[in-house]
Amino acid sequence: MGLFERYLTVWVACGIALGVALGLALPGLFEVVASLEIAHVNLVVAVFIWVMIYPMMIQIDWSAIKDVGKKPQGLALTLVVNWLIKPFTMAALGVLFFHYLFAPWVDPVSAKEYIAGMILLGVAPCTAMVFVWSQLVKGDANYTLVQVSINDLIMVVAYAPIAAFLLGLTDLTVPWETLLLSTVLYVVLPLLAGMATRHLLNRKSDHAVADFVAVLKPWSVAGLIATVVLLFGFQARTIVAQPLVIALIAVPLVLQSYGIFFITWWGAKWLKLRHDVAGPACLIGTSNFFELAVAVAISLFGLNSGAALATVVGVLVEVPVMLTLVALVNAWRPIDQPAKA
Repeated sequence: MGLFERYLTVWVACGIALGVALGLALPGLFEVVASLEIAHVNLVVAVFIWVMIYPMMIQIDWSAIKDVGKKPQGLALTLVVNWLIKPFTMAALGVLFFHYLFAPWVDPVSAKEYIAGMILLGVAPCTAMVFVWSQLVKGDANYTLVQVSINDLIMVVAYAPIAAFLLGLTDLTVPWETLLLSTVLYVVLPLLAGMATRHLLNRKSDHAVADFVAVLKPWSVAGLIATVVLLFGFQARTIVAQPLVIALIAVPLVLQSYGIFFITWWGAKWLKLRHDVAGPACLIGTSNFFELAVAVAISLFGLNSGAALATVVGVLVEVPVMLTLVALVNAWRPIDQPAKA
């Protein structure tokens, strides 16, 4: 493990501090960067995510994709957790905390909006960052690709109905441009670039792919840190202005993350999944497609709404929480054994 990977938590902590400091010192710069977006997808963040996941896409061996069908339990576990458990536990936690436990500190209108933002996060499983988490737990890159791709396909048809049901809305406006553009930017294009690169490298030598990925690994971590700096820089003034509200929203979001992780982990142990399948399965359900959730919250409730703030808090807590879960996956690595056919 290299210097960057060994001290990744330290680098992320430094990125958070740097992002908040720069956001307070140079708010105009971050406003300009934040304005560089198409369909609520920030293009600068997209570039950094590209830098993160491109090396992982190169490692995908298409000749091994066909073997994914021989171990369907990991995929089934991911789908059950993402679509039959996670959205409903997120809604339940939102109601528990903001209608009851935190009621003395939050007015009823804001409470409803915070719950709505949490629901929008809960119905959006991760698309891009999961490739980073998968690599950090030494996950099967081919299997992770299939898991993400199928989740994206389901999201196209299931996001609006589930979110509308939980929000109690009859007409939920989903920004399809954001959903489709994010999928293309974060999955399709990096995947095509990775395929082309792998093909060219394999023509050079048998070890060219491994050598090239080793060179790119520090850049992948740098892309993660740069993304953290940007995200916290965008919200620096909100963090400083509303620390109590952010802390209140963060509590159920963190509990949801750990709860979903343990549910999936126990399911993986029960199914006797191999580590390289179990790890990514746990982390896909735990993380969120925050670009989509933020865009929907803004379109439904407005830029300055409590719902939009809740989705942003989801972005802020995700990276630190996910790093602790990555550490748990690696610390609790089960004995490798094949999944049941």
